[in-house]
Amino acid sequence: MPGRGEMVTERSAGADVALGGTDFDLVVIGTGEAGPAMARRCRRAGWSVAITDEAPYGGLCGRRGCVPKKVLNGVAETVDQARRFAGRGVAGECRVAWPDLVRFEREFTDAVTPRREESLGRDGIVRLRGHAEFAGPNALRIGDRTVAARFIGVATGSVPRRLDVPGEELVSSSDDFLAMESLPGRLLFVGGGFISFEFGFIAATAGAEVTILHRSERVLREFDPFLVGLLLEACREQGIRVETEAPLSAVERAGGSLAVRSRDRVFEADMVVHGAGRVPNTADLALERGNVVVDEHGIVVNDYLQSVSNPSVYVAGDANPRGRMLSPVANRDGKAAAENMLGGNTVAPDYSVEPSAVYTSPVLASVGLGAEEAEAKGLPVAVYRADTRDWFSTRRLGLSRSGYTVLTDGPMGPVLGAHVLGDDADELINIFTLAIRKRVTLAELKETIWAFPTAGHDIRRIR
Repeated sequence: MPGRGEMVTERSAGADVALGGTDFDLVVIGTGEAGPAMARRCRRAGWSVAITDEAPYGGLCGRRGCVPKKVLNGVAETVDQARRFAGRGVAGECRVAWPDLVRFEREFTDAVTPRREESLGRDGIVRLRGHAEFAGPNALRIGDRTVAARFIGVATGSVPRRLDVPGEELVSSSDDFLAMESLPGRLLFVGGGFISFEFGFIAATAGAEVTILHRSERVLREFDPFLVGLLLEACREQGIRVETEAPLSAVERAGGSLAVRSRDRVFEADMVVHGAGRVPNTADLALERGNVVVDEHGIVVNDYLQSVSNPSVYVAGDANPRGRMLSPVANRDGKAAAENMLGGNTVAPDYSVEPSAVYTSPVLASVGLGAEEAEAKGLPVAVYRADTRDWFSTRRLGLSRSGYTVLTDGPMGPVLGAHVLGDDADELINIFTLAIRKRVTLAELKETIWAFPTAGHDIRRIR
């Protein structure tokens, strides 16, 4: 892989391309989900397009995010379920073999970079490598050369938020967790978000002692607090220790382990993992040279993902502070930015209906309006909520917790928000997502004949 100061000439569409000083219609920074979506759409329209990355091609999701996490989670879910069925028809010990699991994960991640490079090349997109930063409003410095373009797409993804505490360098990233060849005995996760709970579940199922420290009272703030409360009960039953009102003060070496300080308390761990959120990865782009204005959230863009200060720059994916850091959102952003570059600003992405899920046991999923948000806005919504741990769909799987919160526009009216905790919550939330987008009423969902026994059929029981 080239160093930070290098740029590589790539072969694209069967011809050598001289890169130095060449003008392109579009140069995209980032090869995750948003960047290639942007690049491909513009290339299909006949534009000359280049794309660059200083990391191996493929971005966060495929190489060190959603894909490897879900592979690890799938095995952890299987082991967790087998243990729940102990004495209920399953006999014998079931455990996670970590080295085998890591090898299985890499069957997926090792192929991401070559596949992404090959597919971009087949599409006729010039592939560059090296650190990119602005050299002017319409120019990028990539390694030791300058490349000019009519438009520049920023799709640089996200990075862990700075912790700004002594010993921050001792804190491992989620990348480090995914790269582990062996599992430490004691893991501590900083922050009560997606990463901490998902990786914490995997590690705990694999036999590690897991602690999650969160600075305030509420963990998983994006999710329904009633269901988060049920999930916390399940986590504690699984041996996951969740400490709230525990802001990180410092991390220190203590012999062969690490001492994590939170106010006047000290926690010991063999590995400390950053799970305290991510921010747009735009700090090293020399944005001031590109006349790209930023605020405390990142690059300031209008409704069409265009920089408010440089009309030649569009921002998509995790680098865009307007949207949530989700792969489908990034892909949609990339396509929207491309359409706006090609035809004028006509596509304004809608961020109001974006489903998300936390892959713990059970799964927690959410879409649309939350009860607290509705109350704060004074909206006259109907709220349907229940603890469903005694339902057949929960008991048959040996789960100890499940529930739902559904919000509608008037009694049994159009669905405005849905929040589900349960085994199939990540699939069930897709039904509610479509219902919100199409203004389907809860009454219509309840009248629908669903396959039985499924999570979809349980919608009929909402009251």
